[in-house]
Amino acid sequence: MSTGWRMPAETEPHDATWMAWPAGSYTLGESPAEADEARRTWAAVANAIAEHEPVHVLVPPAERAAARSLLAGEVERHEAPLDDAWYRDIGPTFVLGQDAGGPALGAVNWVFNGWGQQDWATWELDAVASDVATEASGAVRIDSSMVNEGGGIHTDGRGTFLVTETVQLDPFRNPGWTKADVEAELARTLGARAVIWLPCGLTRDNERYGTRGHVDIVATFTAPGRVLLHEQRDPAHPDHAVSRRLAAVLEGARDADDKPIEVTSIPAPSGLRDAEGWVDHSYVNHYVANGAVIACAFDDEIDAEARSILADAYPGRQVVQVDARPLFARGGGIHCITQQQPAVPKEES
Repeated sequence: MSTGWRMPAETEPHDATWMAWPAGSYTLGESPAEADEARRTWAAVANAIAEHEPVHVLVPPAERAAARSLLAGEVERHEAPLDDAWYRDIGPTFVLGQDAGGPALGAVNWVFNGWGQQDWATWELDAVASDVATEASGAVRIDSSMVNEGGGIHTDGRGTFLVTETVQLDPFRNPGWTKADVEAELARTLGARAVIWLPCGLTRDNERYGTRGHVDIVATFTAPGRVLLHEQRDPAHPDHAVSRRLAAVLEGARDADDKPIEVTSIPAPSGLRDAEGWVDHSYVNHYVANGAVIACAFDDEIDAEARSILADAYPGRQVVQVDARPLFARGGGIHCITQQQPAVPKEES
């Protein structure tokens, strides 16, 4: 029996990245032009990652031809029906452990219920979409009774986790659960030793079409003891107050080794609003691949500053920026559509 599961940091070596192709409804939009924009954006992210590590993409049957024409030849496609395209949330969370044969890969399958039973979401197909990566990777399946999504957690790889009260304690996700309940389940499945609770996520993400506050749009570990935090500099935006509130929590927090957290701010893009209201555009929602950081761009004057901050935060990695505006218009970012499969260590001979 496998034991001692640990969720590695995203910065640790990967064997692969998993994604899902836009499947329909709002991800493909209401016109051929919107559908083409979505397909090309998902493909741009997959192809950028494929320059650095293997990529697997779940593709709905109706999208077979489009995916074949837009994805790089080395990207492996897995045909599967889908409701949505955010594989960070509907896919498994991979962990490492030990079994009788040595180092082992595990896959935590959370309960997925449409980001807390949102009335605009469907999830019958997405609720089992994690099976594809779990089975194809050969991972040991680890089932959890907790409703959770990959975008709702970040770790330093050493047992420290970032979460938000509005996600894991959401009564439409886990009614009756306490912080102690959540922490115990994160310890069992992911090896959590310390959980830092942020009170909320960004404003737009807490509105009707959001996730109710995923952490991966607002804060992430860049290394043990180091957190990169979204900073809204403009007092006119409600996230100005949110980011200051989160900074105060993090600056008083300690990690699993009882060391203080060092917080580095990364500014929000200068644009404040779109046709729907306050935006939640964020450079925090990037993906760390082998040797690279696949980062969001917004055709914004802050893009260059963000690129420099990310280069400093991840020394030795190439920063590749992809226009993420079509993703954010649909409710997420680059991190939301990607899920890392960590490399299983080789046994020493």
